[in-house]
Amino acid sequence: MSLKFHKTFFVASLLLFLVEVAIAIWLKDGFIRHTFGDYLVVILMYCATRSMIETTPIVVAIVVLGIAFAIEFLQLVNLLDYLHLRDRQLAVLLLGSTFEISDLIAYFLGVITIFLIDTKIKIIWTP
Repeated sequence: MSLKFHKTFFVASLLLFLVEVAIAIWLKDGFIRHTFGDYLVVILMYCATRSMIETTPIVVAIVVLGIAFAIEFLQLVNLLDYLHLRDRQLAVLLLGSTFEISDLIAYFLGVITIFLIDTKIKIIWTP
């Protein structure tokens, strides 16, 4: 594992970040906000990691999925309340506020999707 800038993953990260911001600003509920946004956020995390760190796709996939699952399970124990951050909109946006099994499924599907794209369509990602 080493640090290495990867332009394609960086551009993908920026585009996904803009999509996530748009979803957060303009959509307050529904499938896109609650499920598709979770699906995209792990793809964003994967691309951001791959844009900076040179390692195998499986390592990135496992780490990203682990982080996403950890954050989701911290919602189960009411981390925001424990840290007295429930009234902080940014904290709620970044850490989430309620545990949902569907979020875990969305994270898993998102990581599988980007992992398959990264490993099967290598020609797109070559610098």
